[in-house]
Amino acid sequence: MEKSFETSFTGWAFIVAAALLWLGWVLSPHHIGEYIVASDFSKVGENVWYWIWMYRIHIFGWVTMGISMFALTSLLTGRPYRVVVLPGIGMVIVGTFTLAIANAFFYNFGAWGVGKTAGMSAEEMTVFMDSILSTNQYVTCFIRFGRIFSGVGLVLLGFAFIKWKIVSTWLGWFTVLLGFVAMGIILLIPDNYEIYKPIFHIKVLWLLAMGVTLLKQGVFLSESKS
Repeated sequence: MEKSFETSFTGWAFIVAAALLWLGWVLSPHHIGEYIVASDFSKVGENVWYWIWMYRIHIFGWVTMGISMFALTSLLTGRPYRVVVLPGIGMVIVGTFTLAIANAFFYNFGAWGVGKTAGMSAEEMTVFMDSILSTNQYVTCFIRFGRIFSGVGLVLLGFAFIKWKIVSTWLGWFTVLLGFVAMGIILLIPDNYEIYKPIFHIKVLWLLAMGVTLLKQGVFLSESKS
């Protein structure tokens, strides 16, 4: 097992990512669903600056999660496990930044739309919502595929954890199951937002578990590291 500055930095990155993601979400006065709808603007407008700052914290949680995964990559570049670990981490990173970009759209459009829609009649609001429909659809697609990409990566990463005992076995199985469940909900249940919500909180728990494990135990590195 290796415990060093590198494992400590990576562990704290996971913990900070979990804190930013969860606090930004829990403390937000309003949550946008899979699409922006007209009622979102009035809800956001009730406390727009507080909502903006909570969304910024949430988005930086995704960014910090990406940092934690890059840091984990630097730890796990040895043979023979890198052939599975690197694609797994790569897919998680792609999914994470896809989700960050999608959330940045909701953040920007949510704040911008408050002023843009102020005083609009119902008919004008309908025209406005129709004008952003295509973008709305694209961003929803980003969210769905970000979750799927992350799920694929977690399955590969968890497999590597289990096969080479890089971290505790229970954490390896946790990683694999989280990946499969995340993918399964998106692929098998069309209207999935409410059902998927708990997965976000479970992912935060996974980040926390990863961080604590790395701080307490470090990682197991094969003797054939290169």
